[in-house]
Amino acid sequence: MAKGIVRIFAALLMAIGTGIGIGGAYLIFLGGSFYYLPGGIAVALTGFWAWRMDRRAGWLYTLFLIVTLLWAMSEVGLDGWQLTARLVGPALFGLVFAAPPIAKLLGRGSRAAAFAGALCLLLVFSASLRSPMEIAATGFASRQNLTLPAKPGEWPFWGQSNAGTRFSSLTQITPANVRKLQLAWEFDTDHDPMDAPTPSPLQATPIMVDGRLFLCTQTNVIFALDPDTGRELWHFDPKVDPNGGSAVRTCRGVAYADTMPATPKPSASGSIAVPFCARRIITATYGAQLIALDSATGRRCPDFGKNGFVDLKQGMGEVLPGYYYVSSAPTIISDVIVVGGWVSDNIDRDVPSGVVRGFDVRTGTLRWAWDAGDPANRHGPPTGQWYSRSTPNSWAPMSADEKLGLVFVPTGNASPDWFGGNRTSEDEKYGSSVIAIDVATGDVRWSFQTTHHDLWDYDVASQPTLIDFPGPDGPIPALVQPTKRGELFVLDRRTGKPLTDVREVPVPQRGKVPEERLSPTQPFSIGMPSLAGTRLTEQDMWGISPIDQLWCRIRFHQLRYEGPATPPGLDEAIIYPSIGGGMNWGGVSYDPERQLLLVNSIYYPSLARLVPRDETDREISHAHAASSSHSATSFNAPLPMSGTPYGVKLRGFTTPLGTLCNAPPYGRLTAINMATRKILWQRPVGTVRDSGPLGLNIGIPIRMGMPGFGGTLVTRSGLTFFGGVKERTFRAFSTETGKQLWSARMPAAGNANPMTYVSPRSGRQYVVVAASGHVTSQSFPLGRTFRAYALPEEEK
Repeated sequence: MAKGIVRIFAALLMAIGTGIGIGGAYLIFLGGSFYYLPGGIAVALTGFWAWRMDRRAGWLYTLFLIVTLLWAMSEVGLDGWQLTARLVGPALFGLVFAAPPIAKLLGRGSRAAAFAGALCLLLVFSASLRSPMEIAATGFASRQNLTLPAKPGEWPFWGQSNAGTRFSSLTQITPANVRKLQLAWEFDTDHDPMDAPTPSPLQATPIMVDGRLFLCTQTNVIFALDPDTGRELWHFDPKVDPNGGSAVRTCRGVAYADTMPATPKPSASGSIAVPFCARRIITATYGAQLIALDSATGRRCPDFGKNGFVDLKQGMGEVLPGYYYVSSAPTIISDVIVVGGWVSDNIDRDVPSGVVRGFDVRTGTLRWAWDAGDPANRHGPPTGQWYSRSTPNSWAPMSADEKLGLVFVPTGNASPDWFGGNRTSEDEKYGSSVIAIDVATGDVRWSFQTTHHDLWDYDVASQPTLIDFPGPDGPIPALVQPTKRGELFVLDRRTGKPLTDVREVPVPQRGKVPEERLSPTQPFSIGMPSLAGTRLTEQDMWGISPIDQLWCRIRFHQLRYEGPATPPGLDEAIIYPSIGGGMNWGGVSYDPERQLLLVNSIYYPSLARLVPRDETDREISHAHAASSSHSATSFNAPLPMSGTPYGVKLRGFTTPLGTLCNAPPYGRLTAINMATRKILWQRPVGTVRDSGPLGLNIGIPIRMGMPGFGGTLVTRSGLTFFGGVKERTFRAFSTETGKQLWSARMPAAGNANPMTYVSPRSGRQYVVVAASGHVTSQSFPLGRTFRAYALPEEEK
């Protein structure tokens, strides 16, 4: 019996050691680490000796563990998560040597191996207590004078204000009492996120104005809620068709407009009555409709467009279902509704225009259009013509400055994203940029490009955040533009000129296809902290065991990677930061009193490979034949990029177990002091509680730093709320130190931006977030509820 147990253990060691040795030999051939070949031989030889009951087995494994420990520390120091991949698996096998049948037959060497295994585990545990992933706060930010808004209890815009700061001046919930927050109410939208051709997460941030909460769902149903109870007051369903070619189908928010006359006429009794539709909710749909609703009743405004509807497909030419829609909340400035639109990526070279348009908030009449390809289309194209096709589009939230009369428009690429050989000069000028447009005329005042000749889907996804930049001679009206590249650009919002150092840095040129060209340089924001992550190396490869870490090391050397802006080509290339970011649509928050910028950043690579046209068409044809759906995103085939010489295959850089190949953290929250442009604190956010290999949940809240989408909310009291990670937990942090002060479990992750308000009836402050989940980050389940948290009523 005892010999049988030893031989089972020995056979396992021989199998594992042989596999690691073979993989290690191949890794050396590729130019990688020399550790795995001798390490595998040592493990296999340990197994061989154990099979023969040779007492040298335990001593050899002890030596192997000691060498492994020294090698691991030489590569990664005392990084707990990095040591975990290198040491935990071998250490656990060392502990097995202490099993009585094995120790009895293999002698004192078994006890030495078990002791060495325990020592390795103790080191990993100790290292995990002091994570190098974190930058602790070394001081407190200085406090500046703050001008409070006229109605501080409201949240009247998607980003709290048109400046997009996501800052609330409320102070009822504080660092001292936030631990008492409890669920106050929950609202179920009654919409199954999986009940659609493409599963879509709930990404909306409500607004609160005139004593009501207004929000939207993925199917563009608009709800008005009681702010104290979450009770539905009315809803409006535009009944959009959910079918089409979009891989993203969402509504991130609605807008509010007060169109009351400056001098309203009193009624016969002398009171001022609010006319029907004087205060209206403005929204746009997946079906490309702009809609105005009466905020009190939810009824359509008959004086807006045609009975409350404006067709955004006007002047667009052919618009296939799901190829053009508005996902972000409209921006309203000076009685003008400004909308861009999401345009289908990587499907075809000929897609709808990325035109940005301004509509009259009262009538829905087109005021102006900015068509990057044809400025003559300012008032719409002539009959029988249309806006320039496939121009850079703007799907992200916009910002606006009433005083300057400017709306700030983040743009994406001209379609498709991954091939730019046939882009026009206008595409090259305005793609992946932030553009200031005069809201009165539609003229471009200035533009700043964040990525030249973008071939990586680095469209500007984040809302520009408007701040008063602390300059040497006083505050400067500035704009902070987060990017998927992990770069933060600080611009003078009057001129678009950088206020911090931006340099053109040479980038990789190897690997491009013959029909393509590359920009020789890219702009890097040297004057601000980079949140792009360090350049990947073989030592950064990770896994839950040495086996899958070895697999990732081999893959790293097989792939083409030369750092930031490694171009896509016919061989598979690592794209890092990934197509998800860096920073995505959640944007950043800004505390103007503490001059702190709060940033959620993502750290995971993706892989891209261009596929020649004939191979692309063949694979897509086979996939269509095998699929019951004709959705462009419903099959495992290249994205077509029709009209170009190539399709493109995209996927994550993951192990066969589905875990990421790069080492954690995968998500961080960072506070940057804008007075010094230095990081005040930084911490990984999120645990592996709801994650694991093969899609299994580990269930243990071990902090790793998880990827996710969604942004932060900051309050004057000194709190930062955040739920945008791959974990079903909503958290509050100290804005000044980064210390976690409160958390609550939710039915799904909070991958939408939170907001806060004070109810005018009860005087109670609430914090609201969508329990959403997210498809891209594999954060499941997808949710359908909004949750409001507040202090107990006696604490307000």
